[in-house]
Amino acid sequence: MSGFFFSTQLLLYACIQALHNLGAVAIVGGGAAALLLARRSPGTQRTLVWVITLGWVNQGVTGALFGITSYAYDGRLPDIHGIALTALFLKMACAVAGIILGMTYLGFESGWSGAGQRRVLGADFGLGVTALTAAAFLRWFS
Repeated sequence: MSGFFFSTQLLLYACIQALHNLGAVAIVGGGAAALLLARRSPGTQRTLVWVITLGWVNQGVTGALFGITSYAYDGRLPDIHGIALTALFLKMACAVAGIILGMTYLGFESGWSGAGQRRVLGADFGLGVTALTAAAFLRWFS
């Protein structure tokens, strides 16, 4: 029976990872597209900011699900330290900042200059690249 639960746990991790990866694509791909369209299509840009912001929410939720799954199956959180722990905190900080930036943009962008909008989009894209890079360190140093 333990083989069944072990397989179920791995399947659950894989499903969470797939959703987590799709969130990363939404953030970095959406960010790149929003920057490219920043001057040409404000309506599309706003839609992309929604996609990016929801991608950040996805990162937070699926990140928490990794921990919850580990705790549910192993009775403890994953044992990470050093570089991996730093990478995890960096990813969490990027997600919080990304959500705040996205919601701020969606709430106030109509009063901002085009340059101001592009700065926020660039910062959000930079957060996405930083989080994606930190993910590699989290994966290989944990």
